[in-house]
Amino acid sequence: MASTTYNAKPEPGDLIEIFRVGYQHWAIYVGDGYVIHLVPPSEHAQAGAYSMMSVLYDKAIVKKEELWSVVGDDKFSINNLLDDKYESRALRDIILEAHSLVGKVLPYSVCTSNCEHFVTELRYGKPQSRQVRNAVTVFAGVAGFLGFFATAVYLLSSKNKQKETQEK
Repeated sequence: MASTTYNAKPEPGDLIEIFRVGYQHWAIYVGDGYVIHLVPPSEHAQAGAYSMMSVLYDKAIVKKEELWSVVGDDKFSINNLLDDKYESRALRDIILEAHSLVGKVLPYSVCTSNCEHFVTELRYGKPQSRQVRNAVTVFAGVAGFLGFFATAVYLLSSKNKQKETQEK
């Protein structure tokens, strides 16, 4: 089962979920107090709403930084969210690949290649983002509701116009 642990000491290979205002930033713990993460220009601790500007960027850099400098004053958890769905890659492979990417500029997209995609690909070999999937689900639900509401309004309006025409 996927594990979410708060206030625990991360182990190398653990995914770190950092709770920013309005979204979560993700990193992978590589040991000795360091994480590696994909960072668009707007992402940093205490960036607040400015971090939401990451939607405007199409490139991001892979950085190795101290966990606490990335977390800042935000809360974080160890969240190996796909452990119940996929087998984790070998720890040696995760750490070697993560380190080989440090300093590289990679394509970035909030929807298809964000920080969560980056760390899940390192850990599981599968780039996935629960945040994006949840946002799409919410958007589809809202769009479906609005479509239903618009249809109901149209039908009621048509029925009222038909009734007015019959009364004349």
